[in-house]
Amino acid sequence: MSNDYTSSEMMTVTAARALENGMTCFVGIGLPSEAANLARLTHAPDVVLIYESGTLQTKPEVLPLSIGDGELAETALTTVAVPEMFRYWLQGGKVDVGFLGTAQIDRYCNLNTTLIGDYREPKVRLPGGGGAPEIATNAGEVFITLKHSKRAFVDRVDFVTTLGFGRDGKGRDGVPNIGKGPTRVITDLCVMKPDPETKELVVVSLHPGVSREDVIEATGWEIRFAESLESTPQPSAKELEILRDLKDRTDRKHAGQ
Repeated sequence: MSNDYTSSEMMTVTAARALENGMTCFVGIGLPSEAANLARLTHAPDVVLIYESGTLQTKPEVLPLSIGDGELAETALTTVAVPEMFRYWLQGGKVDVGFLGTAQIDRYCNLNTTLIGDYREPKVRLPGGGGAPEIATNAGEVFITLKHSKRAFVDRVDFVTTLGFGRDGKGRDGVPNIGKGPTRVITDLCVMKPDPETKELVVVSLHPGVSREDVIEATGWEIRFAESLESTPQPSAKELEILRDLKDRTDRKHAGQ
């Protein structure tokens, strides 16, 4: 099989590799779910996937349409009530990493899934926060994955649904019992990490074939690059094969086949 892959596949494989075997991961629906399940099916068979609906150590055969997808409950070790999921598992510090998607993100890693435009007269009403604000507060660290565009990467999010590091990068300073917050952002162009001092996102790795200009053009602020900029490793043939199988199975199941 040739190593031809799409930018979306590059993003999912890179996001999957961020998860380590044995981690406990609170998974968002969509791109994070795709990446987390790819990790489970490849290098991290003992990763513990938890979804907001209360499914613990779930091993879905196909990707769930929503947190209420029966596939999650049927393949879970056990299910618990949603309040227990948040109060005991998440707030109890038992989740290593939260894996989130978003509609908008800004330079300080704040996420917006509430609305586009003015709060009183929004242009677009988005699905809302769900569990993301609590996950970003209480998980040990947060990974974020989304497609790179000026529409998504904005100078200031229209609404802070989920705290990254606040409007000034100091939103987590002096707050007790709070996770590290976002530690990496993985897109279809690059990998970014917050600057240790200012907490502003910095590009640390470019995906193969992606230039600095590509990232600059797709970002709504003056994006900074690490001094020692790396090149993201390419997906392996095996990773691509497993990802494509997973997506094919999912498409067939959701088409009722």
